[in-house]
Amino acid sequence: MTAPLPGYLLEVAGLRTAFHTRAGAVRAVDGVDVIVRRGECLGVVGESGSGKSVTFASVMGLIRPPGQIEAGTVRFDGQDLRTLSPRQMRAIRGRDIAMTMQDALTALNPALTVGEQISEVLEAHDEGLPRRGPARRRAITDRAVEMLRLVGIPSPTERLRQYPHEFSGGMRQRMMIAIALSSRPKLLIADEPTTALDVTIQAQVLELIADIRAKLGMSVVLITHDLAVVAEHCDRVMVMYAGEVVEEGPTQAVIGDPRHPYTKGLLASIPRPALRGEKIHPITGQVPELINLPEQCRFHSRCPEAGLGCLARIHMQSSGPGRKARCIRLHDGGEAHG
Repeated sequence: MTAPLPGYLLEVAGLRTAFHTRAGAVRAVDGVDVIVRRGECLGVVGESGSGKSVTFASVMGLIRPPGQIEAGTVRFDGQDLRTLSPRQMRAIRGRDIAMTMQDALTALNPALTVGEQISEVLEAHDEGLPRRGPARRRAITDRAVEMLRLVGIPSPTERLRQYPHEFSGGMRQRMMIAIALSSRPKLLIADEPTTALDVTIQAQVLELIADIRAKLGMSVVLITHDLAVVAEHCDRVMVMYAGEVVEEGPTQAVIGDPRHPYTKGLLASIPRPALRGEKIHPITGQVPELINLPEQCRFHSRCPEAGLGCLARIHMQSSGPGRKARCIRLHDGGEAHG
């Protein structure tokens, strides 16, 4: 087994995931590389349909027919996850890598209480509990109460007996985070954790993830469409478009000096107090259909900087210390430097 790179927890290389339909193969993830360092927060940003969620569902081994992982390696803590049996993968999923889904109400089991859902995870993954009997049940209950308290749910002992529908949207998100963290994973993948929440609750949920990350020393992947969230909470950012990574690097560097026209477009479409009174410029057009895409820049049809050179296959290139971007204009003196 090849040793993991120093400081790297997750290493994904050349990941390709497709969904086979009557019209052809939808290449939702096409040659994606991801690195997550130990203890860092990686922000993954892009429009709906850019491949963010499918990338990390692939990492978790959650792709089912008609979906298929066609190529790539997924190494977690030095172990190649794609070589594991389903049983071995289930042991890692939830214990070492946990994922919270976009919609807490549909992701949670409506027929089980909060306590029962946390207990399921602890029963499956926590090897430090007593083996059997009343001591084991008591230890599981104590841990469940501890996790609810950790995510800021009041009266945790009483809440264990309640069902998901008895919680508000913000509380359901906290409950899902508590379930995900109950076995103290090394990596938390938070997929749109603030979807459908009001602004105040969004801030509370994001601060909660940041606090728990600091307390447990875990790595976090924060999947979102909101660059403002990434700017505040993430160490590095990976921008995805049409199944590919188009830019990545330290968050402040990417946001302060975006190199890819798509990243520029995302930033230009964000309303900011500093731009009060100025017109917001949304990105025109739509994400292309991911079937039989031509060998060219996938942002070509929507890009204000497009030229003839963009009609060829574009690869990721270095664009500065720790930075990469997928744009032909990076080194030709064009506008891609900002």
